[in-house]
Amino acid sequence: MTNNTLPMRFANQVAVVTGAGRGIGHAIALQFAAEGARVAVVSRNEANAVRTADEINSKHAGLAKAYSVDVANHAAVAALAAQILGDFSRVDILVNNAGVTRDNLSLRLSEEDWDVVLDTNLKGTFNCIQAFERSMIKQRSGRIVNIGSVAGLVGNAGQANYAASKAGLLGLSKTIARELASRGITCNVVAPGFISTDMTEVLPEKIKDAVTTQIPLGRFGKPEDIAAAVAFLASAEASYITGQCLTVDGGMVM
Repeated sequence: MTNNTLPMRFANQVAVVTGAGRGIGHAIALQFAAEGARVAVVSRNEANAVRTADEINSKHAGLAKAYSVDVANHAAVAALAAQILGDFSRVDILVNNAGVTRDNLSLRLSEEDWDVVLDTNLKGTFNCIQAFERSMIKQRSGRIVNIGSVAGLVGNAGQANYAASKAGLLGLSKTIARELASRGITCNVVAPGFISTDMTEVLPEKIKDAVTTQIPLGRFGKPEDIAAAVAFLASAEASYITGQCLTVDGGMVM
């Protein structure tokens, strides 16, 4: 879809999307640009960030700029926020999508794999919120959308670290929603189910088939399904929604 077929809900706004180098984050960045936003494309992998920004600029010249950071690094995120605010003058939307998995049964899960996942998925989200919230408070407006997971709602064998990080994200998001509501800032969570990305493509067909039988709509979702939900929560239409978790999973955990 091009910006000729979408409403320009985010014209004159600036969106920061972490983990935007591929998969869900890539789709979210493209969605915002297609609806008129200028986009700070953030990824730990600089080449991936540049690729996404170039793709956006090839369709919507000048709307995107690439940045590279490890969101788990508090000081680096603070420096990045200063750079983005310097480049764009303001930030209206923050989407915390950056995340990693290090799967194993709890009996075999290493301390390192626990720390990497919690530091990236949960601490990394906090780092980004803290880095940008002051500017949103000053302008008395903003949208924060954190990307959770159905694993954080129901758990998932072999993902103690990942499920804990995403469950923690719910508590963090509700707290931020309460703290910032009086300043016109909302904070919500989108919890994807099984989405067709590089991460799920490597699953054996037998596992994909087994998972699909648990999804009432009978298919994996697309990154664009998540991007559409994020865009809604970031839009003016969702101005009276905060502290909520929107599950986009084909009915899997209804």
